[in-house]
Amino acid sequence: MNSIPLDPDAVEAIQVDAVAIENAVAAIVPGADIDADLRLAVSCMDLTTLQGDDTEDRVRALCTRARSPLANDPVLTTAAVCVYHAMVPTALEALNGTDIPVAAVSAGFPHGLSPLSTRIAEIEASVAAGAQEIDIVIRRGHALKGNWQALYDEVAAFRTACGSAHMKAILATGELGDATTIARASYVCMAAGADFIKTSTGQEKVNATLPAGAVMMRAIRSFHAQTGRHVGFKPAGGIATADQALQWIALVRQELGNVWLKPELFRFGASRLLDDIAGRLA
Repeated sequence: MNSIPLDPDAVEAIQVDAVAIENAVAAIVPGADIDADLRLAVSCMDLTTLQGDDTEDRVRALCTRARSPLANDPVLTTAAVCVYHAMVPTALEALNGTDIPVAAVSAGFPHGLSPLSTRIAEIEASVAAGAQEIDIVIRRGHALKGNWQALYDEVAAFRTACGSAHMKAILATGELGDATTIARASYVCMAAGADFIKTSTGQEKVNATLPAGAVMMRAIRSFHAQTGRHVGFKPAGGIATADQALQWIALVRQELGNVWLKPELFRFGASRLLDDIAGRLA
């Protein structure tokens, strides 16, 4: 997705009604077909391992699960497998012959504080290694200081480095402080060319929350109304149960509509969620 010019004054004009967000979360109604929604959750899952002790064998086992996540459904797969750069070749080999893409976290993940040239080089290396999706992390300080041009310039540079790979921009919403800052950062990342905006790295003290997700979804809805572009949404971090997944799906359905409920526009970042869903569907 190409970037569009940034208007910092328009960013500063964005305001979020916190009460409206609370009301939106309170209004969530689960879908009528729970089993169908749980299968949808699996199909939209970025099955993830991002541990310091990751090994090739662990990644191969994860890819085996991605290829056949439910014992009673031979067709269903997860949306992607997400790993660190060093594990991209292993994941690609293990997923050979499937349509499951490999996603790599990058840009100084999880803190985003390494030099810009290093973060760009990380992206380029993962793309060169074969990663089809890149999950970048923003430098939170730019958003916290309201330095929207700096945030835009960095994310636009990441977008260029990604080339044809899809780029998911991680906001780390638990560190952004308030709903208005989350909404502004969401808009800036979308304007800079993000294909997805993502709540969290999974390594913050506060990760994916429904209120932060509702703010981001409304930013996506507004951006679509302004530009006609469909930007995806990915909650990640702490989503470990089937009931939580159902809440997120219901919120997407409420705020963005069924058109967003497909892997091209909705993902879960998850390492434990699949176990609970598989148990529910057994």
